[in-house]
Amino acid sequence: MSYQIRTFGDPVLASQAAAVTDIDGKIVRIVEEMFDTLYDSDSGIGLAAPQVGIQRQIFVWDMDDEPMVILNPTITESDGEWVYDEGCLSIPGLYVEMTRPKTVLMKGIDMNGNEISLEADELEARLFQHELDHLNGVLMFDRMQPEQRKQAIAEYKKLSEQSAPVGEIKRLRAE
Repeated sequence: MSYQIRTFGDPVLASQAAAVTDIDGKIVRIVEEMFDTLYDSDSGIGLAAPQVGIQRQIFVWDMDDEPMVILNPTITESDGEWVYDEGCLSIPGLYVEMTRPKTVLMKGIDMNGNEISLEADELEARLFQHELDHLNGVLMFDRMQPEQRKQAIAEYKKLSEQSAPVGEIKRLRAE
C-alpha cells in the first residue's frame, strides 16, 4: 500500500515530528508503506514520515538499490559547502539551486533499536539534511533567501495551476 504524498501548503509539513519511542508492528508497517510510496513516486530517493502525514521521526531512502531507514536522526557534524539543484516530492516539479554542507555525520536508531552513525557526502549528505528538515517542519523554501523564496513559490504555484506533466521540471538558479 502507498500513502499520498503531502504537498506544499499542507500544515503537517510545517510541524515538528515526535520521536519514535517504541519500534512495534505499527512502525514496521509505516516503514514498509513509506518504501512503497517512495518507489511509486518514481523520482524520489528519500521520504520523511511527515510527507505522508505521519508525525514521527522516521525517514527512508534508497540510493543504489540499498533501502535504508533511520529513526530519531540528528546531524552531529557537518563540513564544507556543496551547491546542487534540490528537489522535493512535496514540491513536485521544482528544482532550486541550494547550498548545504558537503559532508555530514548523522546519528539515529535502526529498526532493531540499535544506535547507528552514518557519514555521508554530497548527494547523500544533502538527502540526510533535506529529510531531517522535514522531520523538523522545515521545507526547502524555508532555507532560501527571501527573493529566491518568493520566486520559487511563485514558480511552484504556476506549475501547480498548470498541473504540469510529470516529466516537466522547472529549475531556478540562486542569484
